[in-house]
Amino acid sequence: MNMQPVTLTGRTIRLEPLERRHAADMAQAADADIFMYHGLRPEISQAGFETYIDTLRSRAAMVPFAQVLVESGRAIGGTTYMDIQDANRGVEIGTTWIGRAYHGTMVNPEAKYLLLRHAFEDQGAIRVQLKTDSRNLQSQCAIEKLGAVKEGVLRNHMIMPDGYFRHTVMYSITNDEWPAAKARLETRLGL
Repeated sequence: MNMQPVTLTGRTIRLEPLERRHAADMAQAADADIFMYHGLRPEISQAGFETYIDTLRSRAAMVPFAQVLVESGRAIGGTTYMDIQDANRGVEIGTTWIGRAYHGTMVNPEAKYLLLRHAFEDQGAIRVQLKTDSRNLQSQCAIEKLGAVKEGVLRNHMIMPDGYFRHTVMYSITNDEWPAAKARLETRLGL
C-alpha cells in the first residue's frame, strides 16, 4: 500500500485532496454540533477551517479529503484515510463530517464506497477500520449499514477537548468481507 492524495469521483460526491481553498465552503456547510464527538474541533469560520485543514495536512499517516458536491463544486464536508499502516496493509477511514443538510442522503455511503473501493481494490488493503464515540449512535448505525463488523469498545480510549473520557466503538471490514459489503453498497447506491 502507498496511500497518496488522489481524487475519487462518484455520481454525487467527489473526494478531493483537502486544501485551504475548501475552507470557505466548509465553514458555510458546518456547525459546531457536527464536531461534538470529534477530537479536533475547528472554529466555524474560514480562518478556523484553514487552521483545521493545515492541522490535518500536517499529521503523519493521514490523507485528508474534502467532500465536494459534483453538481455544484462546493465542499460540504471532509474525511480522511488515517492510521495508514503500509506494512500491515491496513487503514482507517475517519475524521468524517458532512454538513447537516446532507445527512441521510447518498453523500456518506457514496464517499465511503469510493474510499473502501480505493483501499481494497487499488491499494491492496486487507483491513479497513472505522471507529466512533460510543455516544454517537447515528455514526454507529451508518457504519453498520456499510457492512462493517463491530469488534468491540475501547474504554476510556481518548480524552475529548471538554475532558470527557471517550469510549470508542471499533469496526472493520476485511478484504474477505469487501465483496459482500461492496455489493450491498452498490445496491444501495443504485450502481
